[in-house]
Amino acid sequence: MKAVILAAGEGLRCRPLTLTRSKVMLPVANKPILEHAIYSLAKNGIKDIVLIVGYEKERIMDYFEDGVNFGVNITYIEQKAQLGTAHAIKQTRKLIEPEAEDFLVLNGDNIIEPKTISDLLDGRGGDATIVTFKMEHTIGYGVVIAEDKQVKKIVEKPRVDISHLVNTGIYLFNPKIFKYIENTQISDNGEYAITDSLQQMIEDRLKVTMVTTRSRWLDAIHSWDLLKANSIILDKYDTLTVKGTVEEGAVIKGNVSIGKNTIIRSGSYIVGPAMIGDNCEIGPDVVILPSTTIGNNASIGPFSQIKNSIIMNDARIESHTYISNSVIGSNNTIGSHFITDDKENIKVEMIGILHHADRLGVITGDDIIIGHRVLIKPGVLIGAGCNIESGNIISRELPPNSTVV
Repeated sequence: MKAVILAAGEGLRCRPLTLTRSKVMLPVANKPILEHAIYSLAKNGIKDIVLIVGYEKERIMDYFEDGVNFGVNITYIEQKAQLGTAHAIKQTRKLIEPEAEDFLVLNGDNIIEPKTISDLLDGRGGDATIVTFKMEHTIGYGVVIAEDKQVKKIVEKPRVDISHLVNTGIYLFNPKIFKYIENTQISDNGEYAITDSLQQMIEDRLKVTMVTTRSRWLDAIHSWDLLKANSIILDKYDTLTVKGTVEEGAVIKGNVSIGKNTIIRSGSYIVGPAMIGDNCEIGPDVVILPSTTIGNNASIGPFSQIKNSIIMNDARIESHTYISNSVIGSNNTIGSHFITDDKENIKVEMIGILHHADRLGVITGDDIIIGHRVLIKPGVLIGAGCNIESGNIISRELPPNSTVV
């Protein structure tokens, strides 16, 4: 059985992190979101994967190559114009249809676990099967209306809770779907949606069923949703793994993963679940609190504290820094006495629209230089390539390549 993974989109609501990478390459527990999906497929014996790529495709292809290092075989197809999910799946027709076999489709930017896939395989039936996930509040999500396991209607983002079954975007199709994709009309937002193709199958009385999974499924819609996903993934680790060096006087508590050639200096205090990558230098006298991930080749200076945050690769953070509920992009150089303020129930403006975050500090893009004694207010987004000189308080969004003197 083949699996098609949709990985062509940019992820506008995950800016500034997606200014330099696609959403599927955003890290959760020091691995791209897409890698978690590929792992879940491989654990279910599905190793023949078609990746639909587009935006920043080179970063995806350079990382995964032919898939052999991940235990799978990957074929790439480019979706040159992102015209919707049905359009993306249509690109695979010449690969999928001749084999006349069922195939899986899933989004590369969702956090899933192997049980999510096995639930689908065990419960599949009919001409198409949709994986659903029960949620109390479903406004903003596509939902499924069903009787028993028979799908009666798919509704995209209703304004009231008409169903508690969210459409996860994980499907099992037989090749009949391609006929319906060909006849799918463009939607009001200028895309060809696979849900419209499925709805036509339902109206033609083909059998479309659903499986409700109780295993992990999380749609990281905004950049700050990575923090929740990171926490969930870290919580599944149940051992202390030390491949580097922990100096005498450092304290490690709980489930912590410490990568190769990483040094935890004396006086540091780390409480899991937490993950620190390869070739890092932490401390001395650094505090790292739960649900924190630090990428490869990072350095954290003395007397700093980091909690519930993601620090990406190649970060250089000097002493007396406090980072909380934040995502720090790759290749950031941050001076001493840097502070990210955080706040609950905050509104963040993106592209002229207000979005809600339960709790948030700061989101920074890549390749940023920040001087000493800089304070950034809650919910501020810092674009890639910015330069913030010492002694500043940043209280509003900075576009890419801004300079603050």
